[in-house]
Amino acid sequence: MLTVRLDSAVPLTDQLVAGLRGAIARCEVAPGGRLPTVRQLAADLGIHMNTVARAYRTLEGQGLVTTVRGRGTVVAANTERPGPRTEGAEVASRVAGALADARLAGLTRANVERLVEDALDVLWPGTPSAALSRAHTGRKGRKETGR
Repeated sequence: MLTVRLDSAVPLTDQLVAGLRGAIARCEVAPGGRLPTVRQLAADLGIHMNTVARAYRTLEGQGLVTTVRGRGTVVAANTERPGPRTEGAEVASRVAGALADARLAGLTRANVERLVEDALDVLWPGTPSAALSRAHTGRKGRKETGR
């Protein structure tokens, strides 16, 4: 379900939060589904239990999971509870940052578009492809003209 890179500059807690958010967003763990215990996930990944507990607390603060002592951690919802973190400006800022990282990594626009389309297909399976949508409209969502 999850992997972490011990040699990454990204803190382990952040890697765990991102991985779990992704799994929840992809419905790999549906609302009501149990996450592994802190002890089990820490053992599986070879990391400290406090790191896993910190990641679970972060997800709980975002409204994605709930933890009941002695019963474990379950997915509460597959969307964050409304708040400043989920505002469009925050999401736009994160997307812009990811795109900047892609450009700095030397990826071409075509590579990035493929990555984005693949991610969209994973998160919204069964919906029309972004490429198909672009074939019918211009880049900014306007009808193409014959010019």
